[in-house]
Amino acid sequence: MDKDRRNADDGQVEALDAERIANEVAGLDRGTDPFVAAVRATRMPMIVTNPRLPDNPVVFANDAFCRLTGYERSEILGRNCRFLQGPDTAPDTVKRIHEAVKNAAPIEIDIRNYRKDGSAFWNRLLLAPVYDGYGALAYFFASQLDVTRDREKMEGLRSRNAALSAELTNRLAVAHERERELELAMAAGGLGAWSVDVASRSLAASEAYKALLGWPTDRPMTYEDRQSLIHPEDRDAVRAQSDATIHEGADYDITHRIVTPQGETLWMKARGVLISDVDGAPLRIAGVTQDITREVRSQKMRTALVELSDALRDLDDPADISYAAAQVLGRTLEVSRAGYGLVDRQAETITIDRDWNAPGIKTLAGVLHFRDYGSYIEELKRGETAVIADARLDPRTSQTAQALEAISARAFVNMPLTEQGGLVALLYLNHATTRAWPEDEMAFIRDVAERTRAATERRRVERNLADLAASLERQVEERTAALMKSEEALRQSQKMEAVGQLTGGIAHDFNNLLTGITGSLDLLAKRLAEGRINEADRFITAAQGAARRASSLTHRLLAFSRRQTLAPRPTDLARLARGMEELIQRTMGPSITVEAVHAGGLWPVLVDPGQLENALLNLCINARDAMPEGGKLTIESGNRWLDERVAAECELPPGQYVSLCVSDTGEGMTPDVVARAFEPFFTTKPIGQGTGLGLSMIYGFARQSGGQVRIYSEPGHGTMVCLYLPRHLGAAEAPEPTPSPADSPEATAGQTILIVDDEPTVRMLVSEVLGQLGYATLEAEDGRAGLATLNTHRPVDLLITDVGLPGGMNGRQVADAARAVRPDLKVLFITGYAENAVLSHGHLDPGMHILTKPFAMDELARRVKAILTAD
Repeated sequence: MDKDRRNADDGQVEALDAERIANEVAGLDRGTDPFVAAVRATRMPMIVTNPRLPDNPVVFANDAFCRLTGYERSEILGRNCRFLQGPDTAPDTVKRIHEAVKNAAPIEIDIRNYRKDGSAFWNRLLLAPVYDGYGALAYFFASQLDVTRDREKMEGLRSRNAALSAELTNRLAVAHERERELELAMAAGGLGAWSVDVASRSLAASEAYKALLGWPTDRPMTYEDRQSLIHPEDRDAVRAQSDATIHEGADYDITHRIVTPQGETLWMKARGVLISDVDGAPLRIAGVTQDITREVRSQKMRTALVELSDALRDLDDPADISYAAAQVLGRTLEVSRAGYGLVDRQAETITIDRDWNAPGIKTLAGVLHFRDYGSYIEELKRGETAVIADARLDPRTSQTAQALEAISARAFVNMPLTEQGGLVALLYLNHATTRAWPEDEMAFIRDVAERTRAATERRRVERNLADLAASLERQVEERTAALMKSEEALRQSQKMEAVGQLTGGIAHDFNNLLTGITGSLDLLAKRLAEGRINEADRFITAAQGAARRASSLTHRLLAFSRRQTLAPRPTDLARLARGMEELIQRTMGPSITVEAVHAGGLWPVLVDPGQLENALLNLCINARDAMPEGGKLTIESGNRWLDERVAAECELPPGQYVSLCVSDTGEGMTPDVVARAFEPFFTTKPIGQGTGLGLSMIYGFARQSGGQVRIYSEPGHGTMVCLYLPRHLGAAEAPEPTPSPADSPEATAGQTILIVDDEPTVRMLVSEVLGQLGYATLEAEDGRAGLATLNTHRPVDLLITDVGLPGGMNGRQVADAARAVRPDLKVLFITGYAENAVLSHGHLDPGMHILTKPFAMDELARRVKAILTAD
């Protein structure tokens, strides 16, 4: 009977003990230890089993364990851990775990486990027995770690991991209290565990937590002690986070600064959870804190260096550069003062022009004597940095600590800047209270000092170079002025020589042509007076021929000067060249073979087809004259891409061009002849066989068309002349039909034409020709008279006007004014050259046309007829 009662009592004790353990690890017991709460909050999967219950069931599993296995907590509690085993779980491993449980021995072992979804993983199990205050086995504490990837990727580290696991197992084996076990785990992770009671505001702190905050581990830490260590600027934020966690259930998650008892400012990352009772009332906040000072400081320093680089790039004055560096240092390291000063080594003084100061700190601008603040000047003279954490305790400053504290420099760094081995300047940082100067901060200060010194020296060198450049520039300007004066005299002489050559050539050719015209007209007049009419045709023909040659000479001069009148149209260059092949072949004669090679898919070009034909014919004639004994003439065309290098050589923009080349097998040209080939009136042909304007006309036409012409020649190997014309992106137009002799230019009844020209002879001839064709004509000698006629109610179907008119109004202005009152009025400009006022950069308005002087009367009649009959 007594034996049965004792067994019942033992069972009741075990049940009560199991309930106590379950409540404690579940956080339902108000006396739950803060480190147990940290077990629940940690990300490491952990479970607790109760060996006093049958089959050693799981009585606690944290959230991380549920996430690892995929099971709900309700599916885990009350079961033995073997439910995680499967077909690939090694029996030997299971046996070892059973023996460890049986012998209450700690074990660390990797076991093949399975998640709820059937997926296998390697689980590193750290199992340790935990005893109660009476030395009896209370429960097993087991942490889990998924090491699948480690086992697959790091087989080479197996032995080391085993050694580390053995060491950890040994530690767990000798740890009889769960507080010590959790403390070691937190310390290994660089974490300090803590817990704050909501009602009493009492703090429970681990030794690792105290160490993080610089608090002696053998001294108690109260809640008030911890609050006093929080940086004054961060206390409100920490308090607000605590209130949000207590009243709203928010996760405790905040980054803040603390000031250690040693005066060092550190950055902390704190995370925690709210623990509530069964009724939901808040009991305590439990969490862990990690020191992230190095990470925060490194990031701030990197950002500060970028800011400094930007400042150094934009500043020129050395004083501004020094202040920018001091400002970056002061704000980044959160010190009281930072500055830069010039040092007088002999007088042992520093002169400070400007420094950066935190709020409430006075400037040190002025002159200071080093000896008034300690003996560290000797280190500075040797080029060594003076670092003081506490002026009261350092032997170099203990006697002058009061003076240093008076200038807010109880802690300071004085970094000397040397030049040619001598002390010349000082970069200093002061702090009003004690402060440690970690090595990473010292490296940062040295980096800033070196960059600042380099930037200052660079600016000094740049200023010296600027002064030198300015001096050299003045000398160059003076010498250049003298040289330009000499060159101006030389250019004037060369210009007069060129003008003389040009005017001499023009005068020579025009005098010959005028002699033919005036002589023919004189003889014609005499023959008509004598009644010898049958001889008149001979002199008329001679005068007309001389006039045509004069017109051709004028066109060549205008082409060379790029002032000829062009009528550009989208043109198929290959089709134009093929249309001239028969003419070119007849011109070449039987001793010269003509070959044409045109690329397929040739791009259109925007040119005056007539001028292009003239240019091609001139090139072929030049080639013929270079082959008096016969040879081969080749005409080639193709698409060309000119890159930047080739385009620059051709004095053209890079892009797409069409080339037209004429090559011969003649004697070729020497380089000096090629260099002068485009000069007007320069020719190598005998007198009477060339004017020297052919190539100059081609050059002017190409340049006026937006292109270029180049000569490639070598004596004895022939010559090739190439035209490069810009590609036109539109389609080529069909060639205009040749006028049929049967076409009648006669007027339609009732059509009236207004002729405006200041030359009476031109007005008379145009009026006479158009009158004979049946047109009614009106005449005006200038623009104002023409507008007066147009402003009447008389009908006018076409306005023919010269461009260059006297009286302040040119022909284009007359046409524009006329269209203001007669929008549909058609206009034909007659001009001797292409004035910009007419062409508007190469374009005419719809309904406007142009005819170049001199022109044949038949051509005038055809153009007038075509204009009036067009839609």
